[in-house]
Amino acid sequence: MTDWERKIKNKNFTVGVLGLGYVGLPLARAFASAGLKVLGFDIDQRKVKTLNAGRSIIKHIPHSQVSQMVKAGLFRATSNMALLKTADAVLICVPTPLTENREPDVQFIVASSETISKYLRAGQLIVLESTTYPGTTRELTIPILEKSGLKAGRDFHVAFSPEREDPGNKYFTTKTIPKVVGGLTNKCRDMACKLYNTAIAKIVPVSGLEAAEATKILENVYRCINIAMVNELKMVFDRMGIDIWEVINAASTKPFGFNAFYPGPGLGGHCIPIDPFYLTWKARQYDMPTRFIELAGEVNTNMPHYVVTKTMEALNKRRKSLNGSKVLVLGLAYKKDIDDMRESPSVKLIELLRQKGAKVDYNDPHIPKAPKQRQHDLRMTSKKLSAKLLAGYDVVLISTDHSDYDYDWIVDKAKLVVDTRNAAAAVRKGRGKIIKA
Repeated sequence: MTDWERKIKNKNFTVGVLGLGYVGLPLARAFASAGLKVLGFDIDQRKVKTLNAGRSIIKHIPHSQVSQMVKAGLFRATSNMALLKTADAVLICVPTPLTENREPDVQFIVASSETISKYLRAGQLIVLESTTYPGTTRELTIPILEKSGLKAGRDFHVAFSPEREDPGNKYFTTKTIPKVVGGLTNKCRDMACKLYNTAIAKIVPVSGLEAAEATKILENVYRCINIAMVNELKMVFDRMGIDIWEVINAASTKPFGFNAFYPGPGLGGHCIPIDPFYLTWKARQYDMPTRFIELAGEVNTNMPHYVVTKTMEALNKRRKSLNGSKVLVLGLAYKKDIDDMRESPSVKLIELLRQKGAKVDYNDPHIPKAPKQRQHDLRMTSKKLSAKLLAGYDVVLISTDHSDYDYDWIVDKAKLVVDTRNAAAAVRKGRGKIIKA
C-alpha cells in the first residue's frame, strides 16, 4: 500500500475543492460523506459565510446535509487561497462560459491554475473538472502549474475528470454517476481513480487527458444535436397541424433504436448551450468544420424567437398586440424544480418580449428574485400567483414546467396560455385557451 492509499484509507486526507457552485458543492458533499476532510475554496465571501454557518446555497442540497458536514468537522469553506497547500488533492470546479463571439472563455481556469501554482507542493494531485475542449489540461493548465518550478507527472500529479452533475435529478447523484478519469501519466490516472473511488460508486478510467475531456464534449454535443432535431420538428409539425409531443410519446413505445428528446423554448443550463461550441472552436485549429454542431446551435438559439412569434400570433387572433400587452412568464429556472437559471431560455424570452413592448413579469417558486448574471440583469422579483393576478395578464407563458404549478387552475384563471413544455397536456377544461409553442 502506497502512502497515498494509506492516507486515504486512514481518513488522514484533505480534498480541496476550488469553486463551490453547482459542481463543487455536491462533490464536496460526496467526499465528506465518505469520511474525508474537505476544504472548499471560493472567492465569494457571502457563500463562504453561509456554508460555514451550516446552510446550503443550492436548493437540491438540504441545509441539514451541509450542517452535518460542518458539525462533523469534515467540511470547511474558505477564501484564503494560501490553504491550498494543505490539501492533498485540489479539484478545480469553476465555470467555463463563452465570450460574446461564442469562443471559449477560460479565464476562470487560468485564474484558478495561477492561484494553485503559487501554493503547489510536491506530491499533490490537481484535477480539472470544468467542461472544456480537448487539450485544455495539457496545453493550458499544466504549463501554468509548472510555473511553480515543479514538474507535472514527476513532482505533482495531474488528471482530468469531467463533472456530470444534473441538478435536481432524483435518480442520480454525484455518488451514483460513473466518474470518467484520465491522467497525464498512468500513475496520475491511478491516483485520481483511487481518490474518486472513495466517494463515487463507479470509476471509468480512460487512456489520457484528452479522451476524458472529449468524453464530456461528446455527451453534450449528442444532446444538443438531438434537442435541435426535435425543436426543428416541432416547428415543422406545428405547421402541419401535428402535435410533436404526441409523436414523441408514440415513437417512445419502440423498444429499440429510439431515445426520446423533448422540445422547449430554448436550451438552458451551463453545459448543453455552451460546451459544444468549445469543440467547434478547437476543431477550427485542425481545419475541420463542425456543421452538425453549428446547425444545432442555430436551431436551438432561434427557439425563444419562435416562442415570441407564436405568442404574437396567439394575441393577434384575439385582436391584441404584443406591444403593450401584459405577459406573465411562468418559470425562470432552465428546467423544472430547481433554482438554477444559468443560460435559461426564460431570460431570453423576457428580454425579447420587453424589446417588443410587452409588460413582463415572472413567477418562479424556486427563484424569488432574479440574480444579476454575467450578461443579464433582469431586476425582477417573482410575483405571487393568485386568481386575480393571473386574470390580469393578457397571456401566461409557461417556460419552465415546475411540478409546483397547478396547471388546471392556471388555465382556468388565465385569459390565454402559451405552453412551451406541454405542461398543460392533462388539462381538459379550457383547452381552447392553450397554444403550444
